[in-house]
Amino acid sequence: MTPREASQAPLEFGGPLGVTAMLLLLPATMFHLLLAARSGPARLLGPPAYLPGLEELWSPRVLLLLFIWLGLQVALYLLPARKVAEGLELKDKSRLRYPINGFQALVLTALLVGLGVSAGLPLGALPGMLLPLAFATTLTSFIFSLLLYVKALAAPVSALAPGGNSGNHIYDFFLGRELNPRLGSFDFKYFCELRPGLIGWVVINLALLMQEAELLGSPSLAMCLVNGFQLLYVGDALWYEESVLTTMDIIHDGFGFMLAFGDLAWVPFTYSLQAQFLLYHPQPLGLPMALFICFIKAIGYYIFRGANSQKNTFRKNPSDPSVAGLETIPTATGRQLLVSGWWGMVRHPNYLGDLIMALAWSLPCGVSHLLPYFYLLYFTALLVHREARDEQQCLRKYGRAWQEYCKRVPYRILPYVY
Repeated sequence: MTPREASQAPLEFGGPLGVTAMLLLLPATMFHLLLAARSGPARLLGPPAYLPGLEELWSPRVLLLLFIWLGLQVALYLLPARKVAEGLELKDKSRLRYPINGFQALVLTALLVGLGVSAGLPLGALPGMLLPLAFATTLTSFIFSLLLYVKALAAPVSALAPGGNSGNHIYDFFLGRELNPRLGSFDFKYFCELRPGLIGWVVINLALLMQEAELLGSPSLAMCLVNGFQLLYVGDALWYEESVLTTMDIIHDGFGFMLAFGDLAWVPFTYSLQAQFLLYHPQPLGLPMALFICFIKAIGYYIFRGANSQKNTFRKNPSDPSVAGLETIPTATGRQLLVSGWWGMVRHPNYLGDLIMALAWSLPCGVSHLLPYFYLLYFTALLVHREARDEQQCLRKYGRAWQEYCKRVPYRILPYVY
């Protein structure tokens, strides 16, 4: 897409006015959730119980802790990988190479944290640092995004993202101008996508569990379920790290504030909301209900993993015995669209599995508060919006073949409903 074509393309997220609002509302929402989780009423809707002053938000020691964390994850990223994968073909016909060592980074981080705790590292003190840590991460995300924007000014046209090259500075800052900003072989977007934020989310959850164990004598069943469910989710993402190379984030979206803030700040501090809530608002959970929640989680994971594995296997090798018998629709690009199996049930079965798992994460928190269900509500809106973006991309790419697929598979996410 040329600069002229990019400037004429329809703008997303409400254009410059919409992204300006999101630049303010996303950090504000994150801090509202952090404050609400620790407040007595724990209200999702309504003003926070209090507004922290700058002295409560700013801490040079916490900023140093953040930089140590990011430095550790960079070091683990640079370690020899079990595999190096190639991404999809770019505009200039080249393919970038990516180290597949995210799960290795998770395991090594766990070992280092375990050694630190056994040596006296006060991990249970981390929950008390979440506000200044979120503030430092937000500030770092803004500065990082600005540096990425400046770097992209010198990037060739072929390196720019389709959507972040509108000519409006605020819009392009938010979406990201450059598709794959790199320093040598170090890919900033790929690194941030699954490393510091996702692994940081697990560490924050563990710290909340340890703090609860210190307060109550042992962690609650609800807290253990939330930690276990979300650890499985992060472990799955990092074990199947190579599959991220075909996602919209990597192949279409530029790397700007939207992804930088989302990966580094939004994920660890809002996705840990259930564990935060349970620390300050313990909930009773009996074994029968816990088993029922585990059953819901298992159904969601079965759909999520089955759909993603089927898609990834078909993309790698359509002749694989597990997918060779699936019905397909040919496209003008030479690729085939799956129209049976998981992808014949709905157009985005992986999203359905994701949402069922999100429900399972929230149920251990009981039903007396709406706050722990924020993730489910937010993720539903996110996936519906992402699904709409996917539909537009696929229609432009596959044309009549996609229209035929939509006729054959009329439901988008939830069968017979949507």
